[in-house]
Amino acid sequence: MMADEKIQRLAREIYKEVGGMENVEKLRHCMTRVRMDVRDYDKVDLEKLKAINGVMGVVEDDTLQVVIGPGTVNKVAQEMVDMAGVKLGEAFPTTEKDVSVEGKSGKQLVEEKAAQMKANQKEKHKNNSPFKAILKSISNIFVPLIPAFVGAGIIGGIAAVLSNLIVAGNIGASWQQYVDVLNIIKNGIFAYLALYTGINSASEFGATPALGGIIGGVTMLTGMNPEAPLPNLFTGGNLSAGQGGIIGVIFAVWLLSLVEKQLHKMIPDSIDIIVTPTIALLVIGLATIFLIMPIAGVISNSLVGVINTILEKGGIVAGFTLGLTFLPMVMFGLHQILTPIHMEMIAQTGQTLLLPILAMAGAGQVGAALALWIRCKKDTQLIEMIKGALPVGILGIGEPLIYGVTLPLGRPFITACIGGGIGGAVIGAFGNVGAIAIGPSGAALIPLIANNQWLAYVLGLLAAYAGGFVATFFFGIPKDMK
Repeated sequence: MMADEKIQRLAREIYKEVGGMENVEKLRHCMTRVRMDVRDYDKVDLEKLKAINGVMGVVEDDTLQVVIGPGTVNKVAQEMVDMAGVKLGEAFPTTEKDVSVEGKSGKQLVEEKAAQMKANQKEKHKNNSPFKAILKSISNIFVPLIPAFVGAGIIGGIAAVLSNLIVAGNIGASWQQYVDVLNIIKNGIFAYLALYTGINSASEFGATPALGGIIGGVTMLTGMNPEAPLPNLFTGGNLSAGQGGIIGVIFAVWLLSLVEKQLHKMIPDSIDIIVTPTIALLVIGLATIFLIMPIAGVISNSLVGVINTILEKGGIVAGFTLGLTFLPMVMFGLHQILTPIHMEMIAQTGQTLLLPILAMAGAGQVGAALALWIRCKKDTQLIEMIKGALPVGILGIGEPLIYGVTLPLGRPFITACIGGGIGGAVIGAFGNVGAIAIGPSGAALIPLIANNQWLAYVLGLLAAYAGGFVATFFFGIPKDMK
C-alpha cells in the first residue's frame, strides 16, 4: 500500500512541476526515465522537479526526462498515463482554457483532470461489448503497420507478377535476381510479422514492447535444431514455425501483459528490472511453445482430414467452403498445413486445384473494401486506408485489407469471407482450374493458371469481388458507421 502511495505521489508531483497535465503532449518511459514531450518549457520548474523525493535527476533533451530508476519508472509512467486517460506514447488531449485555476493547488488540478479524463473514457467505452473491445485492440495493433503493409505489399506484388511470369516462361530467368531483391525488401515486414505484432500487442495491452516482440519471435522457433525438433506434446509429432499464427501471438502477448503487471506488483523495485522480464519471458515463452502452438497444431492436423474430404467431394460445395474458411485459417496460422497438399498435387498431376480456390478469399476482401468505400465516404481515415490497401489486395497481398480494414470492423470481415466463398464456388463449378506452381494469389496468379483455364480463374475473381461487395454493401456495414 505504501508503494502505491509513493507511485501516486510521484505522478502527481511530477505533473505539478512540469506545468500540469495539460502541458504534457506525450509520455513514455525507458529503463530509468519518464520521458515527456512538453508543450511549453517555460511552465516547467526544473529546480522543484529535481527536488521531488524519488526523482534522481532531470535531463533536458529532445524530451524532458525525469530520472526515477528501474523498477519504479514503469509504474510511475503507467500511473501518469492512467491519470490522463491515455496509453503510453499516445497524445494527451488538449484542455479548455476557460477554467479558472486560481486558488487551486497542483494536486487539486491534477486530480480534477484525472477524474474528468476517467469519466470521459468510461462514457466512451460503457456501451462497448467485449467483442467490440477485441476488435478495437486488433485495430490498434495493426493500423500502425498499414503504411508498411502497403509499401512492402506493392513491392511484393510486383515481385509476384514477375516471378509467376518467369515460371510460366513468359520472361527469361535473368529476371530472377530482380525478383529476389524485391522479395528481400518485401520480407522486411512479412517474414517478421510475428515480431511487429508482438511489439504492437504489448503496447496495446500495457506490456513491455520489447518483451512482446520476443514472444512474437518465439513462434518462429529460431534456433531450433532441425535434426532434433521440439515435440508437439498433444500429437507426438513435431512443432513447426508459425503454428498459432498472428492470433496466437496476440493471445500470448495478452497473457504476457497479465503476468508482467502482477510481477511488477510483487517484485521489489530494486530487482524488478532483472527478475520481472526474466520470469515473464520464461513463463509465457514456455506456454507459447508447449501449449499455444501445439493446440494450433492439433487443429491443423484435424483440418487436413477435413480438407481432403472436401476436395474429394469437389464441385461448388467444396469451392464455397474452402473460399469461405481460408482467411480465418490464415489468421490462426493454419494455412501452413496446405503447402504439402499443394506440393503433392503438383507432383502427381502437374497442378494444384486448391490454390485458385483459396485465392478467392483475398478477392472477397477487395469487394468488401469497395463497398465500404462507397457506404462510408465520410470516414476519411478509413477511405485513405482502403485507397492504399486496394492495389495491394488486387495483387494478392491481403494483410492490409484484412488487418487494417475489414477485421477491425467485424461485419465486413465476415461478408468478405462470404465473397471468397462465392468466388470459390464459381471456380469449383468450372472444375479443373489449377495452378502449375505455388505463388501469390489475386491477379498475380493468372500467369500460373494451368491448361489455359485463366478465363475461368478471372471469372472466379470477378465473382468474389462482386460477392464481397454485395454482401458487405447490404449486410456488412457496422451499425455505428451507417
